[in-house]
Amino acid sequence: MNIRVLMFGWEFPPQVTGGLGMACYGLTRSLSRANVAVTFVLPKPITNMNEHRFLKIRFIGDSKGRIKIKSISSYLRPYLSIETYDEYLKRLAGVPLDYALSLIDEVRRYGMLARDIALDEEFDVIHAHDWLSFGAGIEAKNVSGKPLIVHVHATEFDRTAGHPNQQIYEEERRGLQAADCIIAVSHRTKSTIVEHYGIHPEKIVVIHNGLDHDEHGRELPDILHEIKAQGKKIVLFFGRITIQKGPDHFLRAAKRVLDYDPNVIFIVAGAGDMEHQSIRLAADLGISKNVIFTGSIWGDDRIRLFRAADLYVMPSVSEPFGITALEALANGTPLLLSKQSGAGEVVTHTLRSDFWDVDDMADKILGVLGSRSLKDTLSENGLRDVRRVTWDDTAGKCILVYRDMIAKGLS
Repeated sequence: MNIRVLMFGWEFPPQVTGGLGMACYGLTRSLSRANVAVTFVLPKPITNMNEHRFLKIRFIGDSKGRIKIKSISSYLRPYLSIETYDEYLKRLAGVPLDYALSLIDEVRRYGMLARDIALDEEFDVIHAHDWLSFGAGIEAKNVSGKPLIVHVHATEFDRTAGHPNQQIYEEERRGLQAADCIIAVSHRTKSTIVEHYGIHPEKIVVIHNGLDHDEHGRELPDILHEIKAQGKKIVLFFGRITIQKGPDHFLRAAKRVLDYDPNVIFIVAGAGDMEHQSIRLAADLGISKNVIFTGSIWGDDRIRLFRAADLYVMPSVSEPFGITALEALANGTPLLLSKQSGAGEVVTHTLRSDFWDVDDMADKILGVLGSRSLKDTLSENGLRDVRRVTWDDTAGKCILVYRDMIAKGLS
């Protein structure tokens, strides 16, 4: 049976700011290889008052026309908060754009516009990624009667390190309650949904993220050749610079490492609302000369950075999964993972620390940097671990969920 999926998300390559866009790309590409037809719906900010409300383009790649992208005019952007949405509206004061006056209202407006797409498209199931698109999934279900699957990549408890915004929490909970099935990216995320949102565990299926191995492991020039040539070691942080990702814990661990070995360079790659705070912290700790803030990095430069690093550290306070952990291992980079990260459910040959235990983190960093045999063992076994984690496997499990929903007569 050929399955047709109406999928809602809020970012997709080439415009990507975080892991969800890469996850959506990897998943939909593998679904297309399995003959699943996907109509992927995205919000697109209005840049020209003459633009149509809906845009349709064909996805170019190896999908053979099985992936179709449609856009709805909306200001929903990746990792929006109520505050950042309000700031954007202030900058647009006096401009007659058709956006709602609050983030929650914009999410619901986007959902209402999604009804038109649901009425226009033919599909068997609805698949919505994270809370910004849950409202669209609900409206599509209401007008079509098709089953709704919501895919949780992160909850409000993860994004805020346990201090959720009540309005966002309620909107998120509404989507989880309306769903016919919930896909969680880890058992850790499933536990959060059960504990904090009151959802029955039987409604939740755990499907881990994957990796496209053809995009990794390539021999590329080392953009940090000069640093490496000086005999310095490189420790990498790669991700959004937000409270969830633990950049402050990374820098405090860096301070302890540098007290013992000043010949280490710490790279912070990414951007986010804690970027300036992190730069100030590095200065206050007296380690600025050993810390490089690169800003956001994507594409081949991302792969070069992983390959240059002697160790990748993911000190996340709450990480539902963490695709960058897989990317590091696929490029032969040893991994130090926080015990609060879901990626630890699929890879075992890594070092682990609690995000808050910067002394333990520093000890493990020094251990890897000081032992060639430990570094090589972690690299070789980690690469072996990650080779069996693929987007094709993830897509296959999603297809089983689609078939189950259809077989139950929910459509």
